[in-house]
Amino acid sequence: MNNLSDLVEMMKRYTAFFTIGNIKGAITKLPRTNPTNIIFGITTKRDMNVHHNSTDLSTDSSQLVCFPKDASDMAIKRNGTFAAVLLFPGVHQDQDPNSDILNNEMMGIDMGAEISNLSQTIDIHYKNVTKNGLTASCRSWDGKGKEQNWVTDGCETRETDDGILCHCSHLTFFAVLMSPPPQNISASDFTALTYITSIGCGLSMFFLAVGLFMHWLVRKGKASQATKVLINLFVAMFNLNLSFLINETIANLGNLGACVAMAAFMHYTLLATFTWFFMMALHVYFNLRKIPTGVKHYMMKICVAGWVTPSVVVIALAASGKYDYLILSVNDGNSAKMCWISDAVLHKWVNIGYYGVVFIFTITIFIITVWQIIVLKPTAVKSPDGSTTAYSFSILSLFVQLGITWAFAFFSHGPMVIASYYIFTILNSFQGFFLFIYYYCSSRKSEQDRSSTVSQ
Repeated sequence: MNNLSDLVEMMKRYTAFFTIGNIKGAITKLPRTNPTNIIFGITTKRDMNVHHNSTDLSTDSSQLVCFPKDASDMAIKRNGTFAAVLLFPGVHQDQDPNSDILNNEMMGIDMGAEISNLSQTIDIHYKNVTKNGLTASCRSWDGKGKEQNWVTDGCETRETDDGILCHCSHLTFFAVLMSPPPQNISASDFTALTYITSIGCGLSMFFLAVGLFMHWLVRKGKASQATKVLINLFVAMFNLNLSFLINETIANLGNLGACVAMAAFMHYTLLATFTWFFMMALHVYFNLRKIPTGVKHYMMKICVAGWVTPSVVVIALAASGKYDYLILSVNDGNSAKMCWISDAVLHKWVNIGYYGVVFIFTITIFIITVWQIIVLKPTAVKSPDGSTTAYSFSILSLFVQLGITWAFAFFSHGPMVIASYYIFTILNSFQGFFLFIYYYCSSRKSEQDRSSTVSQ
């Protein structure tokens, strides 16, 4: 591709098509003034055509490469003189034995200048693709070394019913890798899990709303710091359940902007819930170590950390365009659509990584607290008959408050994947209900203690 500039100088026409061995290509000169969009069409017979500032393409184009005006502007400013697309057939990849390159074909795109970080992406559209249940991923060649190294940097993938759309912000060699999708669950399991989740989230939302109502209208002035932290967790979890229940409805509207907003909101509420698990554990730690929590603006600092921290992650992903439609496949051929992070690898790194940090801290605090409840307390005083029930209730409540049930996500692979789905779904969709039971019982106990103190 380094000799394309020489080819442009020899061109007598505005556009030229050429074949070198089994490589086919098309090249067109860039207008020095009034740059326009440029669209390359590729037919099923690998013939090519070029259109400037036009959408009138032949219907037999199986691939389209669309150069935005922004790319032409940047190329001209950097002394670029042309736009070219080359097709390299017979390309195989060895990076992942489970993946194949679509049509065994690599595409080279060049404009005679280094083009990157485009605000308007170069779009590569593959039409009428037979996917056979495979998942597409737009990749670019990072150019390091002689071995193929296909990366997702700078490219986003969108799949339609019969096509694949690659949005790329730079120029290089491109290919679409077709890989088996993640292990699909059976239709019966999918239906059962959907019902469990809907019922659990609905029930949790109701009781979380009752708990919030009780707090704001009845007990707000009497609430302890621990209760205030718990109420913030209520708010985060209520919004998480709400966003989950309406997510599919928003996705089915077909409005990309609404779907992106929905995905960002649900992701924020998920990370906020994780963060408030951490804040709850941090407050328990302060009490265990007898660290004073009566410092100035203690709750304000806790709230800022609890609500602002997840927003940093969400804003970064939204700015990077990582929220999109996500298709969930079932083994009977059906699927469900939702708004979420479109990159499965990024989803695992961000969400499991985020919760992993939270889990390490919360499980440590949980173990220390249980140790004090079970081992240290009975040695100090002979426990009455009812204390065993009280200790068990405290341990289970703390287990739920610190969100340790979410750790079942770590087991969602291998032979335990289906069982972990059910355990994870039941425990976490009903978590709001369990938290309300704890809130109600602890509030009643506080009222009784307060009444007995007054009577004495």
